[in-house]
Amino acid sequence: MTLSIHPSKNEERQKQKIMTTKLTPLKDLQILTHQIPSYNLTPNTALQKKPLLIYRSAFPPSLTNASLIEDHFTSIGVVAPQWRYTMYSTSHFHSTSHEVLGIANGRARLCFGHEENEGRVVEELRKGDVVVVPAGVAHRLMEDVEGGFSMVGSYPKGCNWDMCYGQAGEEAKIEKIKNLSWFTRDPVYGDSGPALDV
Repeated sequence: MTLSIHPSKNEERQKQKIMTTKLTPLKDLQILTHQIPSYNLTPNTALQKKPLLIYRSAFPPSLTNASLIEDHFTSIGVVAPQWRYTMYSTSHFHSTSHEVLGIANGRARLCFGHEENEGRVVEELRKGDVVVVPAGVAHRLMEDVEGGFSMVGSYPKGCNWDMCYGQAGEEAKIEKIKNLSWFTRDPVYGDSGPALDV
């Protein structure tokens, strides 16, 4: 018996989809970087000194959807997509993992750093943007401007994410942020990109 190994039509379509993902060229990408001071038990960028990164329209909005973002992140291989959802309206952060958010739909005002922090950052993000949120940086939804705001939440491969709120009893978790590894490849662009320049 002879076995012939050919990729299935579904695998071919998947490969084609990944190969045709159009990204804004790095030379044209608008990048916002923010260092955010700590606030009470919310460390923000103070521990690792890695900034919040916003890639404006990394994915051209007219061509973007959640499946395309997931396929692209998977093809780069740095982060694994884990959910599609909006952002919680309560300030929270992760102590065990950095987070990469691909905006799949809509437009929203998001707060980074904690809403009571004078050094907070409020940005309006929209479909096609990508946000790299370092571990320890608080984030929350302030306003879903158009309704239907959704993101693809992704985390470095092998990392399990937790939820922290800057409350007493989280000190040991916060301390561990210092030892988290940063990206060795950019989660969106691969071998070069903003995450490697910080």
